[in-house]
Amino acid sequence: MENYTKGKNVEEELERSKIPIKDLPQNFLWMQVKGGSKMSNLISHAAGILEDKSSTAVVWSGAGVAVPKAISCAEILKKQFSIPHQVTKLTYKTVEEYWEPKLEGLETLVVKRQVPIIHILLSLDDIPDITQIGYQSLKGRKFWQKDQSSNSKQHQPYKSKKPFKHKKNNL
Repeated sequence: MENYTKGKNVEEELERSKIPIKDLPQNFLWMQVKGGSKMSNLISHAAGILEDKSSTAVVWSGAGVAVPKAISCAEILKKQFSIPHQVTKLTYKTVEEYWEPKLEGLETLVVKRQVPIIHILLSLDDIPDITQIGYQSLKGRKFWQKDQSSNSKQHQPYKSKKPFKHKKNNL
């Protein structure tokens, strides 16, 4: 690749109308997460909209390196508001990278990559089609509720059966 320089990237932009979740509410907040987005800004904006009751649903979308950040934002908001309904969809978009030749006689290279995109709908209201793939519900319990039946010994720090004795090195 030393004979080429990176040219332009061509990729389709995310569009609100192309979110692949069925029966989206009319007035949902769409949070497009980018790699450089600050999570605190994203979460505080979405939380403000939910608190004001301007919307009862949020769709978090992120592509490529922004996928883990979109997931984290959705999980934090879900915990903060105990949001009962979630639909998650994973899709892909094609990105074309153009590499321009430095030497005469070489052709422009086009590299096509598939980049993952995640869309996470969080809704305080019921979702019409709960049979769609990717649907999750609280079903009467909290997502982040501690399991009361867990054994309390599992959460205690490790204790050795034998006391540890330091051995002195005799030199």
